[in-house]
Amino acid sequence: MLLAILTDIHGNREAFEAVLADAAARGAGQIALLGDLVGYGPDPAWCCDRAAALVEEGALAVRGNHDNAAAGAAESMGSLAKRAMDWTKPRLNPAQRGFLAGLPLQARLGDVLLTHSSANSPGDWIYVTSDVTAAGSFRATDARIVLCGHVHVPLLVSRDIGGTVRVQPVRPGLACPLIPSRRWLAVVGSVGQPRDGVAQAAYATLDTATAELTFRRVPYDMAATVAKTRAEGLPEELALRLMTGR
Repeated sequence: MLLAILTDIHGNREAFEAVLADAAARGAGQIALLGDLVGYGPDPAWCCDRAAALVEEGALAVRGNHDNAAAGAAESMGSLAKRAMDWTKPRLNPAQRGFLAGLPLQARLGDVLLTHSSANSPGDWIYVTSDVTAAGSFRATDARIVLCGHVHVPLLVSRDIGGTVRVQPVRPGLACPLIPSRRWLAVVGSVGQPRDGVAQAAYATLDTATAELTFRRVPYDMAATVAKTRAEGLPEELALRLMTGR
């Protein structure tokens, strides 16, 4: 089965639609949404409703920190994120906020753990950015593969049988075999607000039969998202982030 892993959609309808279309064209049989459906982008209600429909159809979904804040929880956020969240909250109805609040922090699919930030203390929203910060996830779960988001920059880390944790190269578009003698953690990048310098939507696919992970990039109608971001009065920095991938 081909699992499509999407995370950090952040209210970006055009990127969400483009990635779903790409995943369908590649024959994805299962979708996993790793949190932060809303926040930053101009279409939080649409993205929330689309995610809810996907879950009704069998997709797996977990909650991110922006989802948590939008549902009413107190979350520590930087000024830009808080300004965007103050704009987002009143644009969600009670059913949408209830959907976000009801998402679990983690989900399991066989030997794959799905989480927004990390396997250890998932509600603390730890940023996994290196071998050091990935080590806690390997200690916290027996899952062979951990898939997460939160950081908006793709990352691949392995842990060998001796316990050594190493960062592995990320090569978009090339299948990476997750060899069974190691355990693996992947941060799959952001659909709606990438920050690795590539202004395209990021997601990943995992072939569960061959254990091959592929990081993918998808162009989308960024101009439309930028125009809506500005028209809605969201901070200009958010429009610039989309255009630069930073």
